Amino acid sequence: MGSESGQDCERPIHRVWIDSFLLGATQVTNSEYGIFLRSTAASTPPFWNDPNFNHPDQPVTGVSWQEAARYCEWLSEQTSRKFRLPTEAEWERAARGGLEQKQFPWGDDPPQSRPDYAKRWQSGPEPVARYAPNGFGLYDIGDNVHEWCSDWYDPNYYAVSPERNTQGPDQSPMKPARKASRGGSWRHQIKVARCSARSSIPPEFQYADYGFRVACN
Repeated sequence: MGSESGQDCERPIHRVWIDSFLLGATQVTNSEYGIFLRSTAASTPPFWNDPNFNHPDQPVTGVSWQEAARYCEWLSEQTSRKFRLPTEAEWERAARGGLEQKQFPWGDDPPQSRPDYAKRWQSGPEPVARYAPNGFGLYDIGDNVHEWCSDWYDPNYYAVSPERNTQGPDQSPMKPARKASRGGSWRHQIKVARCSARSSIPPEFQYADYGFRVACN
C-alpha cells in the first residue's frame, strides 16, 4: 500500500493484510440513490436537478460523508447484509485489481493512453460502467468521482498503520477534521487517479465530484 513516487502522504510503502470483503461494482448511481430518497424523505443533493449530473446511470454527486454513511445504514436495513463505506486499505486493494504496485488499475500506462480519454468527462461524470472494468470487475474505480472512505484522514498515518485490517486513525489531525477519499475526478486536469493517491475533505462538504460505492463483508 502506498507509493514512493507519489505525495508525501503515500509514504512509506507498507504491506497490509485485510480480510475478504465485497465492493460495489459501480459507484452508487442516481437511480439507486433515488430509491433511498423516496424511502427516507432525505434531502436531495445540491446537484440533483442539474442536467449535467442527474442522468439515472450517473454516479450520485454532492453527497456528504454523513449522507453516504446514512445510505449504507438504510441499505443494511433493507437487506440481510451489513453495508458500509470501504476503508482506504480496502479501496486501494480493490483498485489495484490484483496488480501489485502498479500505478493505475490497468497498469503503468498513462491515463491519456486509455480509450476515448480526450473525449470523456466534458461537463460532469459519465454514466457508470461504460468502459472495461479492472481485474476485479470494478468499473470506474480510479475515475469519474472521488469516493468517500470510512477512515478519518491523517497524512502521516502510514508510518503507524497496523498491518492487519487497518481502519484508519481514531480522529483526523486536520483543522477542520477530514474524511479520506479515493479515486479520480471528472473535473481534474488528469481525470484518473493513481491507485495509491489519497484525497480528503471535511465530512459535511457536498462537492460536485464526490460520490461513493458501498462495501460489505
